[in-house]
Amino acid sequence: MTATAFEYGPNPAFAGNPRAVDDLGGDYLGGDYLLAPPDPAARLNAGIDPRDRRRLDLHAALTAAGIPPRPEDREAIESLSALSGSINSTIQRWLHHTL
Repeated sequence: MTATAFEYGPNPAFAGNPRAVDDLGGDYLGGDYLLAPPDPAARLNAGIDPRDRRRLDLHAALTAAGIPPRPEDREAIESLSALSGSINSTIQRWLHHTL
């Protein structure tokens, strides 16, 4: 016996209706219940350490320049992240010029 799209496809009762309601009255979408949008007032007000921010920015700049960091690059990235913000900005500027 071969499977067809109709045997294992979506429930026809919900097909074409992304805001269908299940038997319990909850929103239903392809087997998942929809979550309420996040409340900006409930966010944690925790800042990120400047060194961590520089590390993340350096990862992003390297990846955007086509140089995805490898696991063995971790020590070098940590060392560069420990340098001042102005030095990190210069390194990122150099990487952006390669684009």
